[in-house]
Amino acid sequence: MAISPLKAMNGERVVVLIFVLRVLSSLPLALLPHALSLSLLSLFSLVVEIRVDNSPSLFKTRPGASSGIILGAVTLPTVMLSKLIQLSRAVSLQQIEIGELEHMTMQFWAASACSCGVLIFLFIVAWCAANKKNPHFSCSVWDAKFSLSCVILYSAVCCISLATISHTGFNTALKLLWLLCHGFATVKLIQHLLSTFPFCASIGEANLVTSGLVLYFGDMLACTISKVCRLLIPPELVSIRYGIKRSEIGIVIQGVLLGLLIFSAVFKFLIHLWEYFWGANNSESRERKEIWISLIFLTSLGFIMIAVAPSWMMIVLDFDVHPVPWIFEFIFSEPFKRLSLCIYWLVLIYASVLRFYNISKNSKIERILLRKYYHLLAVLMFLPTLIYQPKFLDLAFGAALAVFLVLEIIRVWRIWPLGQLVHQFMSAFTDHRDSDLIIVSHFSLLLGCALPIWMSSGFNDRPLTPFAGILSLGIGDTMASMVGHKYGVLRWSKTGKKTIEGTAAGITSVLAACSVLLPLLASTGYFLTQHWFPIFIAVTTSGLLEAYTTQLDNAFIPLVFYSLLCL
Repeated sequence: MAISPLKAMNGERVVVLIFVLRVLSSLPLALLPHALSLSLLSLFSLVVEIRVDNSPSLFKTRPGASSGIILGAVTLPTVMLSKLIQLSRAVSLQQIEIGELEHMTMQFWAASACSCGVLIFLFIVAWCAANKKNPHFSCSVWDAKFSLSCVILYSAVCCISLATISHTGFNTALKLLWLLCHGFATVKLIQHLLSTFPFCASIGEANLVTSGLVLYFGDMLACTISKVCRLLIPPELVSIRYGIKRSEIGIVIQGVLLGLLIFSAVFKFLIHLWEYFWGANNSESRERKEIWISLIFLTSLGFIMIAVAPSWMMIVLDFDVHPVPWIFEFIFSEPFKRLSLCIYWLVLIYASVLRFYNISKNSKIERILLRKYYHLLAVLMFLPTLIYQPKFLDLAFGAALAVFLVLEIIRVWRIWPLGQLVHQFMSAFTDHRDSDLIIVSHFSLLLGCALPIWMSSGFNDRPLTPFAGILSLGIGDTMASMVGHKYGVLRWSKTGKKTIEGTAAGITSVLAACSVLLPLLASTGYFLTQHWFPIFIAVTTSGLLEAYTTQLDNAFIPLVFYSLLCL
């Protein structure tokens, strides 16, 4: 039975479409193919979400969350398109090279290919499930025809757009193959994620994570190939951005994350090897086995992070010294400011964690409300640093992410002697969105604050964009939760907990923070080009998304807010 469009449009879908329309309305005519492709992607994702929501349970997703397919599918492509709009302004002002614009164009199409691949996969799974349940389900035929038309038209627009930035048909074919690899890798990765970590994420959250990982590590692979095999592979495919705007800090962060990815695979292999040849028939005590596993963990981690990861960094970028001494040289280039910041952060973290941990054990306060104090802590830690030491904050975010990843590996594998302690400590701050398999809240808060800052490196004519995560999560989300919990009466929906009073408080608090931040940035030398009406639209749209979505708001809201601030 067909579903009318009005009944299919819930609050989350309406806000997402408003978000997409706001970005499309700001596009220059030169980006018209990109606008058409994003429109087709949005319509296709809406059809797929409706189909999946009305199908039997296809995947073991996070309880209490909607599928979030349309939000997960359009977020990354829209972020890339907003950045593309910003770089188009830079090209018209001759402030960047055309190569950066071409690189961002490829990133947009790669993000779109990741989402499109997942949508095709989800539609096929939902189609098979629906036909298996009811072979005479005629609405599936209409859905299939419409979806196939969207995919074909999207592919045609993609080919035309890539042909305009390629010199030959061979280069266009290679780029299309590169995009197909992105889509295929994302589909395989989301299948692995949903099966390995059941009930840990919604489909939209899994789509955002897997697309982001494929996009990020695909860029690393492209950078490596362009450096090592520059003579064998056409440079337009993989080396558009190499050598233009890659900073040492960006390469260090990528190298550390690559090292941790390699380490997790190597460590798992070594543990299986050790258990097969030695551990299975050994009669030693459990404590001694745990010590051996801990030694394997530390040895492999140290070797990869000191030898393997820096070797990759030195391949893709010409460091004057080894990357590890370079990090210390960078920190001690301004020793008083940066060491003072480190001490300030450590004092804040120690006092806050000790206080909040005791409260979490002895108080009946809701976990979700207690964790908002960490959002305020993020404001105290990151806001002054972003204004006065932005490059140091870039590196600090990378270090914090690496520490979080190592601690999560220690917690999951129960590495002696910290594994159980880390698990007990982290469990004190979990809520319904976390599970014993993987705890994601601290990652989403850190990345929600860090990603807008990292993406604002290079040309940026909108000074508020680096603050998108800090403002939306540290101030807006926190005020919305606290005011809504204490004073909220009018709810947005009968089944949800979000209140109109909380949303209004969140929007008002972010606007007030912007009114303070803009003059402060002007006093530090920023040239302000943002006007209040676009800021108001961005704040209101992200605030409404926080009110309606059941997805992990730490992951989506900063990206949506960042995209709207770029316009």
